[in-house]
Amino acid sequence: MIDFRYHLVSLISVFLALAVGIVLGAGPLRESIGDTLTGQVDQLRADRDDLRTELEASAADLAASNAYITAAGAELVDGTLTDRRVAVVSLGTVDGDALAAIESQLTDAGATVSAHATLTEAWSSSDLRSFRQALVSSISTYLDPQPADDASVDTTLSEALVQGLTGGEAADPDRLSSASGTLLEFLTTGDDPLVTVDEEVTAPADAIVLVSPAVAPDAVPADETPDAEEAQAATDAQIALARVAQARSEGAVVVDGPLVEGSLVAAIVGDEGAAGDLTTVSDADTVAGQVSVPLALNARIGGTNGHYGHGDDLTTVPSAGILPPPDRTPTSTGDAGTSGDAAGAEG
Repeated sequence: MIDFRYHLVSLISVFLALAVGIVLGAGPLRESIGDTLTGQVDQLRADRDDLRTELEASAADLAASNAYITAAGAELVDGTLTDRRVAVVSLGTVDGDALAAIESQLTDAGATVSAHATLTEAWSSSDLRSFRQALVSSISTYLDPQPADDASVDTTLSEALVQGLTGGEAADPDRLSSASGTLLEFLTTGDDPLVTVDEEVTAPADAIVLVSPAVAPDAVPADETPDAEEAQAATDAQIALARVAQARSEGAVVVDGPLVEGSLVAAIVGDEGAAGDLTTVSDADTVAGQVSVPLALNARIGGTNGHYGHGDDLTTVPSAGILPPPDRTPTSTGDAGTSGDAAGAEG
């Protein structure tokens, strides 16, 4: 059993060591310790200043590069989407500056942004699955063409949104059809709207750009989060929408931030079927990525599918071609005015 004398000896040893340290530090070792600490502090300050200088130089280089790309981008995209109407769909809460820059590049390319829609959490929330199934029953009669008989709820709702954004009157292709307006009304009203729109949609789109919220490079992988099943359901719903957007329009492009695990583009590129059907652009938070959006849409309308950005198996810059003007010939009868092949797309 440890007695009081053991504790006493331990305390004396501690205080003795402390006293020796104080005596040495204040005496023979004072200058040596002080010089060492001063030298270390000076070195740390020098390293900090060097790093700050390098950071400022890198920031200046980046700003210069972005300025060059911005100036060159205006010439690169000019005329690549002349007279096209493009609907921009945000697949959630997207950075406003990046979104504005993307829309600016589309207009510089000669396009008109005919609509800006945003998916709400209700689009894929598991708590509202029954509500979405009931909504499908209400909107099905307004869909023309109809989705496949075995189409999922995600695909049918995607049909409703895409046809709502692209359907024109047969006799006046520059005006949104009444059926399309009804579809958008179903999706944007009620206690739990699936979609919001910034302004009333009056003209049908020729093509669609889908913008996904960027995923931070250091974010926890979706399959490791508590709501992993919910995240996967949202990804599946977004891919279903992208498939329908491509099938029911002249062309569609999925736009995302950095290509990292958990991002929508990563899910598409990692799926052989989706990768072969859908066009994507990564790094939309950079000027280079934003310039690539109209170029990629031009290529997609021209029949070329690709994945653009920086990384393995990605093409750095899309190759744009000359597109024929959009066909807006009135017809006395016909479909809802959409172009593209029949979807049959499955989510």
